[in-house]
Amino acid sequence: MIKELQLRILPEEAINEQALKKVVAREIGEDIARIEAVRVLKRSIDARQRTVFVNLKLRAFVDEIPTGPEYLSIDYRDVSDGKPVIVVGAGPGGLFAALRLIELGLRPIIVERGKDVRERKKDIALISRDHQVNGESNYSFGEGGAGAYSDGKLYTRSKKRGSVEKILNIFCQHGASPSILSDAHPHIGTDKLPRVIENMRERIKSCGGEVHFETRMDAFVMRDNEVIGIETNKGQVFYGPVILATGHSARDVYHYLYERQIQIEAKGIAVGVRLEHPQHLIDQIQYHNKEGRGKYLPAAEYSFVTQAGGRGVYSFCMCPGGFVVPAASGPRQVVVNGMSPSNRGSRWANSGMVVEIHPEDFTALTGKEELTCRNGEKVRADSPLALMAFQEWLEEICWLNGNMRQTAPAQRMDDFVRGKNSFDLPESSYTPGLLASPLHFWMPGFVTDRLRDGFRYFGKVSKGFLTNEAALIGVETRTSAPVRILRDRESCQHVSVKGLFPCGEGAGYAGGIVSAAIDGEHCAEGVAAFLGVQVLS
Repeated sequence: MIKELQLRILPEEAINEQALKKVVAREIGEDIARIEAVRVLKRSIDARQRTVFVNLKLRAFVDEIPTGPEYLSIDYRDVSDGKPVIVVGAGPGGLFAALRLIELGLRPIIVERGKDVRERKKDIALISRDHQVNGESNYSFGEGGAGAYSDGKLYTRSKKRGSVEKILNIFCQHGASPSILSDAHPHIGTDKLPRVIENMRERIKSCGGEVHFETRMDAFVMRDNEVIGIETNKGQVFYGPVILATGHSARDVYHYLYERQIQIEAKGIAVGVRLEHPQHLIDQIQYHNKEGRGKYLPAAEYSFVTQAGGRGVYSFCMCPGGFVVPAASGPRQVVVNGMSPSNRGSRWANSGMVVEIHPEDFTALTGKEELTCRNGEKVRADSPLALMAFQEWLEEICWLNGNMRQTAPAQRMDDFVRGKNSFDLPESSYTPGLLASPLHFWMPGFVTDRLRDGFRYFGKVSKGFLTNEAALIGVETRTSAPVRILRDRESCQHVSVKGLFPCGEGAGYAGGIVSAAIDGEHCAEGVAAFLGVQVLS
């Protein structure tokens, strides 16, 4: 007999399967010995009141042993003889596009400018240890994309174009914990995600696909306004329609498209800082308990949003029990991001705290009518590349204020709001080191004024949040792509160039791992239709 139950219970009653069996036995009036297993279908924490509850939907197996895995598997076919499709980029958009191509009988050829996920980790370590940034292998470039080392958060509101459940099941099929199917805010963990990514890569190869690392697309092969392949930095030429899934930091790709008059447009972004608190303080605030989370609750999360000066101010990519990491992808940049291991066990909590930026804000942000990009190109306020140039400009200012190393300029939170210098800083998870700096002075006033207003509001609605125990670490600029590559809504094909399918976050159509994965599947289906292959749901 199988029973499904909706429960609202205390955290200690939900700590493990044995504890849940006791609750189920009580609820259904059965002997606990008859309950063979309990599977959690949905889990969320309700911390709105002083007493914290766990809301559960679960399936109890009474006198019956569950069979099969907790997730649905896909049978991937051999596509060695399938039509080739080029996938540029091995982030979530590219990997899920490749897996969907295999489902459709097409042969993916992935080219990735960075290294595989294990070798990439060595280059990332050098950023903290030696302050060296490898422009082709870093937190943005390499197998798994920007999400591989930003901890695998899988929560998304993007459900219009595809199945979130399918994406989560594919992650489980390749080694992720089935708990991601039930958690309200699913999360794999930066310590476990690399193995999942490796399993996806091996799946693609075992089915007849190809994966080429340290291979950068340098140009399209064009014929009669149609992309029929690519040329690489190694002199190779690969033929086939192209899914362009290069991520939000491939600025050379945006320059290439602009120079060749392949239509792109400026897109709004968000810019700000990483805000780092002691995790214990966030636990106290969120769980309304001076003792913090205690033995049975996870590291607390938060989410804030408000309006200031006509722009949104909000928390972004919140990492409980996590670390702030150096996310520069080239020289003369300091960029920060956040990640958490699967146990969310560090002493710190961090999140991006950012201000919404529109393309028309360029002059107000910079005080200039034009900026010079890293490649020497002058970019005016009305250029599609304007906000990308602004990102570069602000990242270089941050680098200069960090002593021209990966040391990050930082300021205590309340000092920032009051416009005061911080003469010392709290202990931080940021391993390259912090340098006390007046962010309120050198960051654009367009951003700092709105951040201050936002922090004051967040401090009112969440007592104790606005504190000098927290530090602002500069700068957070890579929240999303500053450019959108124009494509047809249904087919995903570029609006004016055949055979080109802009994909994922770098193309301006996604905002995280799951939404990029969904978009990758959608682009694969667009390519299949372009090649005359029937797409079945």
